[in-house]
Amino acid sequence: MTSLTCELVELTDVVDGRYGGKALGLAQLSAAGFAVPAAFVIANADPDALPPGLPQRYADLVAAGTVTTVAVRSSAAGEDGAESSFAGQYETVLGVSSYDELVDAVRRCVASTGSDRAAAYQTDAGISGVMHLVVQEMVDARAAGVVFTADPTSARRDLAVVDAVAGLGESLVDGSTTSDHYEVDRTGTITDRQTTATPAVTDDEVTAVAAGAREAEARWGRPLDLEWAIDGAGTIRWLQARPITTLPGDLSAMDSAVNTADDVYTRCNIGEMMPGAFCPLTASVSGRAIEYAMQLVQVKGGFQQEYDADRWLQVGYFSGHLFLNMTEGTALSSGILGNSLEQYSISIAGRVVEELVPKPPKPFPRRLVNTVRLTTFALTAGPHIRRLDKKLATTSTPSAATPQALLAELDAAVELYNEATLTHVRSSSRSAVAANVLEDTVVKEAVKAGRTEDEGRAQASALMAGATDVESAMMLAQLDEVVADLAADEEAGGRFLGLDPAGAVGSLKGDEGPTAARFNNFLERHGHRGYRELCLRDPSWGDDPEGLGTIMQAMLRARLATGNATRPTQTVDDADLPRALRTLARMARAGARGREATKSRMVLVAHRLSRGYRLLGEQLAASGRLPDADLVFFFDRSELPAVVGTGDISGLVAAAESRRTALPFQARLEFPDVTVGKPVPFRPQPPEGVEDGVIVGRPACSGVAEGTVRVATTIAEAQALQPGEILVAPVTDVGWTPYFTLIAALVTDIGSSVSHGAVVAREYGLPCVVNTQGATRVLHTGDRVRVDGDRGTVTILS
Repeated sequence: MTSLTCELVELTDVVDGRYGGKALGLAQLSAAGFAVPAAFVIANADPDALPPGLPQRYADLVAAGTVTTVAVRSSAAGEDGAESSFAGQYETVLGVSSYDELVDAVRRCVASTGSDRAAAYQTDAGISGVMHLVVQEMVDARAAGVVFTADPTSARRDLAVVDAVAGLGESLVDGSTTSDHYEVDRTGTITDRQTTATPAVTDDEVTAVAAGAREAEARWGRPLDLEWAIDGAGTIRWLQARPITTLPGDLSAMDSAVNTADDVYTRCNIGEMMPGAFCPLTASVSGRAIEYAMQLVQVKGGFQQEYDADRWLQVGYFSGHLFLNMTEGTALSSGILGNSLEQYSISIAGRVVEELVPKPPKPFPRRLVNTVRLTTFALTAGPHIRRLDKKLATTSTPSAATPQALLAELDAAVELYNEATLTHVRSSSRSAVAANVLEDTVVKEAVKAGRTEDEGRAQASALMAGATDVESAMMLAQLDEVVADLAADEEAGGRFLGLDPAGAVGSLKGDEGPTAARFNNFLERHGHRGYRELCLRDPSWGDDPEGLGTIMQAMLRARLATGNATRPTQTVDDADLPRALRTLARMARAGARGREATKSRMVLVAHRLSRGYRLLGEQLAASGRLPDADLVFFFDRSELPAVVGTGDISGLVAAAESRRTALPFQARLEFPDVTVGKPVPFRPQPPEGVEDGVIVGRPACSGVAEGTVRVATTIAEAQALQPGEILVAPVTDVGWTPYFTLIAALVTDIGSSVSHGAVVAREYGLPCVVNTQGATRVLHTGDRVRVDGDRGTVTILS
């Protein structure tokens, strides 16, 4: 038994956590005016030395209540606190109807401190076994449940989660009853429900519970887990409040500001370049580089006076994901000739975006001037590419020996990164202009000839195939040559497959002979590429031998199993085309080649920055400024001068650690392709445009292929690809392209005819359908489908 004096404490006298989190939560709720059932606390509970005033206090509680029973709940020191909940580890006794039963309940609750489960939890959480008890009036509950002011599963703080059962809530806590489940957003809208045949509560009661919980959260200043009950009169009674202890950092803590509530944001286009969620350093370097380049396009085109370094105008960073602001981009459609809002939205999102509101058109003279300026800006990319190449040749990876000097080198490299990104955007604009004009021309000619628009788009995609020296296709061809050498040499191939992926790459790099030379040449030219290659935290192929080895082993096994030779690249015979159309097609192919080349230069600078920032993290960890090197990626770039300084950064470090815990949860979020206002995650449903087993997208590479589906939502899942399967993915970037040697066709959720996956698919003759708006949610691994790259359809066969 405890040596402390057992005493009675009123809720009004509980002002801190000395009597446990449960007592404090009830006291705070009551003091804030919430309807809390009457209660008192038995402090330092000892059934052998109960306080002398307990019989009378119990009698007064029963006499004052609407029912004659009470509940006895544990409120041990440290239980239901900010760091650990201890929920369910101690005994709770309900329905106590006499003083003798109260004494027995006290004995049972105190005894539960010595249970095996409680002892184990106490050891792990560092919680004392000192027991305080809350004696509380029972509620004659019509319904009861719990409410979380943040979703404990997804960690989304914009959702309140309400679970409800009929009667007392104990059946919910002990799992003996299936509860009704609701998710409520901050506007009070129920966004999801899973209910039984007869729901325990009405929608109005659900939203009232969520609203009350949000009010409590605002008073506490942190997400809460609350228990509640609705009595026979329909009053919500609050039974318990405690912090949610299992949440990571706030998923929206680093969100950029929304310009206006009507701005239209999309993950299309930028989601191909930067798929998934990114650490804050990547957002403040790579994301800002894209923002810089796109603002400069607006400035050069006469749509914006000057670059605004203090605002996110063209790009947004929300819940770890980067978005394009399409509203800002509509200046192009209203300010230049020959570019409608429909064309603009199709080029970005692959469809007409009805949510976009056109800006008032500029006068014709202004549009003419803007058109000339912007066209000149796009078509004069060549000299800027050559200037960038000279800078790349005379600079290297930041590698200073001290954090202060290294940060200065990194800042200079960021300026080069901005220039490289702007050069890539210029090159991409040149590519997009040619591709859009070609597609528009071919589609119009097809309609005139009595064919469909889809047939015209398929012809345009075919005309864009066959561009020589496309960086991504060359890269894939070089890697495939290495794999072909290994397949042709039984001993070398067996040795490569017999090692772990990283060991296989290391062994090959250290070998002598033509195969090793080819592989080292590949790394020299393309080692800076890889999956999510603009992420400063994710390693490139050259820095990730395990990842590259896994891909190469999959390619080698496929080649050995099928005996396939290198897939021939596509060529286009355009000699019979009208001269103007032939010129357009060749310009489009040249644009695709230039776009891929400047992307590689841009990624090279990102690769250097990645290595430099990782070195900075190592230096700061070695000096004790950071607990580990990886944490450097979870600071905003603007915070790094303070981090490398000499002042106290404990608050910054804590914030960075919180952001790191949030990233895996951010990575699981999905968003609509287009959002009005701040993007909000959603639970995606299969696309509505699936009729008679046909998924409709956009044709990106002609041809028809039938095969078995492999749905891969991450590149890790793509490792299971088998030869001849049809890859169905949300989006693909360079990191996916080695798998293109295995597959029979490619289908993506988003994308356009000039997206990376489409470009490489065309060079390898893979039927390709993009912008299906959700094929990954309709199809399942093992389904058989027909991919028609001419019509842009995916037909489910079985």
